[in-house]
Amino acid sequence: MTDALASTLSVWLFVGLGLVILLLAGDALVKGAVNLSLRVGIPALIVSLTIVAFGTSAPELLVSVNAVIMGKPGLALGNVVGSNTANILLVLGVPAILTALHTSGCDTRKTFVFMLGSTALFIGLAFFGTFTAISGAVLLAGLAYMLGGAFLDARSHRRAACAADLENVEGADPNMPWWQIVVFLILGLVGLPLGADLLVDNASIIAASYGVSDGVIGLTLVALGTSLPELATTVMAALRRQADVALGNVIGSNIFNLLGIIGIASLVGPIPVDPEFLQFDLWVMLGASLLLVPFVFWGRDITRPWGVGLTVAYLGYITIILV
Repeated sequence: MTDALASTLSVWLFVGLGLVILLLAGDALVKGAVNLSLRVGIPALIVSLTIVAFGTSAPELLVSVNAVIMGKPGLALGNVVGSNTANILLVLGVPAILTALHTSGCDTRKTFVFMLGSTALFIGLAFFGTFTAISGAVLLAGLAYMLGGAFLDARSHRRAACAADLENVEGADPNMPWWQIVVFLILGLVGLPLGADLLVDNASIIAASYGVSDGVIGLTLVALGTSLPELATTVMAALRRQADVALGNVIGSNIFNLLGIIGIASLVGPIPVDPEFLQFDLWVMLGASLLLVPFVFWGRDITRPWGVGLTVAYLGYITIILV
């Protein structure tokens, strides 16, 4: 094996290792934070709306912040735009191929409209050429408004048809001992920055070696990697015939990606917007979002033909940006 080949393989291995560490650390942080919060008396409702939402997006957040700190802001922007596109086309498409997602029973209209508004705000700010600290403050204000509204809605409609049983919070274990909670928190807090460093460093090396931009790597390799938890969760739920709320989960994740991740990352440092994003990628993200209209407003299920169409659309998008 030549030195060049060995070096290339090691870079890809470190990317894979970084992704694995991110996924495991993110899961550990959610479990630790949820159980700590419930132990100290924070209501399960608040935990569901805040800690779980933030914790499950921790890999994307850490990758984007690290990318900005390390002078690779294109990775940060590509990660968010690519993740949002993948969440709709791939995370909903692949499970629907396995079994239809019965999304017709979920009323996600209000949240979906907010997601479209968040997407329009995001694209509008992108046309200023750079996401600055002011842009970040605007995005985070939108996130705070959304979380406040979600809290009030959930409190008023605890028995709504599409609301999950908020007492059964993801990662909650009433019998988890204190030492295990501490271990989960330490693993999450140590593992997330470590995994983010490995992923960003080696993804940048891959970008340079293949002559592509950090933005393209962010849109493809990094975005797909950080979307794996959502994909795996939705696939398993679909196999168990429990994926009815997958649509709402994807919508919520996309809102946090747009408002929270870029909002926080742009406070760390400016994020220039590559012209290619303005000409193509942002509009693909918006177009993918609009594909959800039949499922949100017309009461359609995401059937296998729809799943095939969404998945093929994602593969076509990836092919276009890599060619």
